[in-house]
Amino acid sequence: MGSLFVITVLIIIFALVFDFINGFHDTANAIATSVSTKALKPRHAIILAATMNFIGALTFTGVAKTITKGIVDPFTLPNGSIVILAALIAAIAWNLITWYFGIPSSSSHALIGSIAGAAIAAAGISHIQWSGFLGIIAALIISPLLAFGMGYVIYSIIKVIFENANLAKTNRRFRMVQVLTAAVQSYAHGTNDAQKSMGIITLALLTNGYLSVNEVPFWVQLSCATAMALGTSVGGWRIIKTVGGKIMKIRPVNGVAADLTGATVIFGATLIHLPVSTTHVISSSIMGVGTAHRVKAVNWGTAKSMVITWVITLPISATIAGLAYVILSFFMI
Repeated sequence: MGSLFVITVLIIIFALVFDFINGFHDTANAIATSVSTKALKPRHAIILAATMNFIGALTFTGVAKTITKGIVDPFTLPNGSIVILAALIAAIAWNLITWYFGIPSSSSHALIGSIAGAAIAAAGISHIQWSGFLGIIAALIISPLLAFGMGYVIYSIIKVIFENANLAKTNRRFRMVQVLTAAVQSYAHGTNDAQKSMGIITLALLTNGYLSVNEVPFWVQLSCATAMALGTSVGGWRIIKTVGGKIMKIRPVNGVAADLTGATVIFGATLIHLPVSTTHVISSSIMGVGTAHRVKAVNWGTAKSMVITWVITLPISATIAGLAYVILSFFMI
């Protein structure tokens, strides 16, 4: 019982560390456009994002429940606690690697790939809940494509409406609107991303017998919301530079279109209890807007590097998690 309690505490700690890192790794995406257009000063943008992420994280729990039951069955998985701990270690490692190099990779992909990789190392591929797992993967793939298309359409509509408007006045107005859209996007981010750590902690509590029903305790919600808000307050300038400037040169009107698109897709996924990559969604929104503005406006070299990172995140994080499980099981079993 003593060792089980220690492992559970370690899982909670690492889950909150993952949420903290997620705060400065992924939340940077939500405010990157407003910072790059100077709609918000960096400090104000970070305060806004941290606040809205905190509120968003306390609002919903549906995505967390999907994480607890969609990938593996916590009650039949051998050494479930070690699997969860290995998955967290792997996801944290990959997040830090990509953050260091300023690559906006997906924390969602890293976490989900890590859970699958550690579970396969522990019990084989047969213990993956394929219906739930493939549903999550489908959402991760479809959401950026949807964001690209929506970004293209929304910006095209805005172009038609403001075709004859004075550019300087339009930019000033859209810069003010962008404060609101950045807040909405940060809120949407909190409703989806913070729930992944909530799901991990709930999964550990269920697996180890500290929770009898698949409901996220309020203290878990509050802890994860706080960890993400604190991470956001640190800032993620490496990621902000990539998303806010290296994909395309963003003007206020572009930023508003991208923010509205990202918030709509992310919040829609939250409502149907599916985890999506906020990194993929927001970056794809910007690419869609850029393509509608002018195809050559998008830095397709940066976009290509991001897509490659998106593709390799699942297998690499799964491999790291498998290795982490082997090492941890050597000492803990």
